[in-house]
Amino acid sequence: MINTQDESPKHQLKLERVGIKNLKTLIKIDRNNKEFRHIPKINIFMDLNEDKKGVHMSRFIESITEILEDEVRDNHKSLEQIGKHILEKLKIKHSYFSAEIEFESEIPIYELTPVSKKDTIEIHDIKVRLRNNNGSWIKVLEVNVIGNTACPHALAVNKKGTHIQRAIGNLKIETDFDNDIDLEEMIETVENSFSARVFTLLKTEDESFVVDKMHTNPLFVEDVCRNMLSIASKKFKKSKIHAECLSYESIHRHDVFAEGAIET
Repeated sequence: MINTQDESPKHQLKLERVGIKNLKTLIKIDRNNKEFRHIPKINIFMDLNEDKKGVHMSRFIESITEILEDEVRDNHKSLEQIGKHILEKLKIKHSYFSAEIEFESEIPIYELTPVSKKDTIEIHDIKVRLRNNNGSWIKVLEVNVIGNTACPHALAVNKKGTHIQRAIGNLKIETDFDNDIDLEEMIETVENSFSARVFTLLKTEDESFVVDKMHTNPLFVEDVCRNMLSIASKKFKKSKIHAECLSYESIHRHDVFAEGAIET
């Protein structure tokens, strides 16, 4: 059999990441006595030495498929845990110096509406990335959460009211693998940084509560970003914390953005 991948490339340069993107499978996570089912997009990469023309992609995918089939049968407490198992098993079959796995998924959070106490399910986008660099493990956890802002400037100059808008908060935490951080806590951090939370289901009394809270807690997008950094720095230690907020302005043709970072 001819292994073209093992031939010397025209340009002998090391590549940092080669692999596959957008692989999908079913993963079950058991955490805090709750079961979460994910069908994530999975990206898996490893480095490639300068003397190799390419990765044996069919073998690479076959290995990943076999590993995933074994792993999805087991219970895991986090996506990063299953990611670590996958990269450890992958190294046995495909020697690498550095490798990375990323899960892009959604997480359902079971909530009660603020006044009527009706059951509602809130869906949030998440990303979990795990890197193995010569045996050193680093994870990056990321959540995107929708909330609301009410403009404090307009409220100050116009006592009748202010403009309100939907905003998206992004919180990203980079830390050691063994530093246990819940995605649910990250989501709660972002939710508590807005003028008010948003809900899929709201009865009339809930709507009144949310609107009142927005107007009694007006915030610029910069305030939301700083809130995320301040709350997260108290909750998540030994971490690099990055926060972004994008506000879809209701009375402007443009959006407003703020970004910041802090280490704990």
